[in-house]
Amino acid sequence: MKLKFLTYFDYLLIFFVMVLSALGLAFIYSSGFNSDGLLVSNEYKKQIVWISVGFVIMIATTLIDYRKIKRFTPYAYIGIIIILILTFFFGRKVKGARSWIGIGELGIQPSELGKIIFVLFLAWYLDRSQHQDERKRFIISLGIMLIPMGLILMQPDLGTATVYLPIFLFICYVANLPLRYIMLVIGTAAATIIFTVLPIWQSEIAHINIPAISVLTNTRLHLLLIFAGFATFIIGLLGEISLKRKYYYWIAFVSGIITLSLALSLVAGKVLKTYQVQRLIVFLDPYSDAQGAGWNIIQSKIAIGSGNLRGRGFKMGIQSHYRFLPEQSTDFIFSILAEEMGFIGGIILFLAFLGIFVRIIRIIRDSTDLYGTLICSGILGMFFYHFIINVGMVMGIMPITGIPLPFLSYGGSAYLTNMLAIGFVMSINARRMDFSVII
Repeated sequence: MKLKFLTYFDYLLIFFVMVLSALGLAFIYSSGFNSDGLLVSNEYKKQIVWISVGFVIMIATTLIDYRKIKRFTPYAYIGIIIILILTFFFGRKVKGARSWIGIGELGIQPSELGKIIFVLFLAWYLDRSQHQDERKRFIISLGIMLIPMGLILMQPDLGTATVYLPIFLFICYVANLPLRYIMLVIGTAAATIIFTVLPIWQSEIAHINIPAISVLTNTRLHLLLIFAGFATFIIGLLGEISLKRKYYYWIAFVSGIITLSLALSLVAGKVLKTYQVQRLIVFLDPYSDAQGAGWNIIQSKIAIGSGNLRGRGFKMGIQSHYRFLPEQSTDFIFSILAEEMGFIGGIILFLAFLGIFVRIIRIIRDSTDLYGTLICSGILGMFFYHFIINVGMVMGIMPITGIPLPFLSYGGSAYLTNMLAIGFVMSINARRMDFSVII
């Protein structure tokens, strides 16, 4: 009985996390060497501390019954919103974003912890609102996402803000919200990105004047488009209500997406910096700004390509040691791994992440508690998005958004958040057959 707590842990899941953490530590250490072979960074020492603390947090979270903290999630959500507001006004500015709070070198990034609190609170709401009107559930859920997401965009931290969207979509899908509502969010997000980046693409990459795109650069015409789209939406809505014709519904649906996207792109154009928008499109043609926004992608692709099958060998990377890779221990850690371990190293990393995804999916399938199922779904969405975007970014097939690679990238806030997430997943798995009611 004294050793019963040992059965709470998913050792295969822990194994995959340990593999990724070990790889991350190794290549954070390698990234600290310069071209003369001298170690010029102590980031690996700090990462050892974060890994140690992270495992303690993971174990502690696993042992805690996740249902016992259910009642506190609304307060945690309110608390993180207040902290995000304070961060916006009084936070420390790092790499152009006011997203850190702390004293001296000690600091945390509240938006990272906010991802877990957002998962817990959205799961809490959708669990307790199962019998409410679907439209009401969706609108409130959307508001739960947009509040922290908007505050993070104002910092502005585009990369972290975008992570909230896949978390929202995964949870809403598993919660059985109507697919049309989910498609509404996906369509609006995609159209907003297109309307935001098209003017920059026209001026920075295409270098041509396209009248249809130039309309988006004129605030007065942009507002006129929004008004026209809104009028079309109202006509479609009234037609659907009065005449009960399906095509009026789809007119309202599509025009609503376009109108909302145009409005959001107008706001995004004011909030986001030009360099952030350039990063979203420069992957299409990195050489259009080879010495600026395209530099990261070009150097990353050179590093990955030079790794070949087996890589150059540990601590033998050229791109990282000559400091050609910006943010090499964080956003571009995969580039170092691929250069020094080659294709084989990349496959090992892919298999480890696949193992984590499969384990979480199995836990979702076996869970008997909707609240726990929704939490695992949000965490799966978070990890999957981080992996796809980061690896795609460094390979030049995804926009650069500054999203770290879970368990590998250097950084305490992100690593501790990821370990907290793994702890919740194992806590849910350990109690999947426990049908006792927690009040």
